[in-house]
Amino acid sequence: MRKHLAPVTAEPTAADLAAIEAEWPLIAAELDVLDAEITLIYAEDHGGPTALDWRRLRRAEARVNRAAADLADRTTDPRRAA
Repeated sequence: MRKHLAPVTAEPTAADLAAIEAEWPLIAAELDVLDAEITLIYAEDHGGPTALDWRRLRRAEARVNRAAADLADRTTDPRRAA
């Protein structure tokens, strides 16, 4: 038996949108890592990943680390708020 979910009618608040905006660099960096990982998986069927594929993954992971550190700094230091 299926349960029906109540429709969501509430819009995001200004605070919700601000939180998403503040986290967006981290979200974008994580999407870059995902894209690089998908490229590696796809490359397995086409002769294996190249050195450039691995470099792309390492750079994307480094961007995630930098974005996460920056976000943590901004949330703990109110003077750095965007």
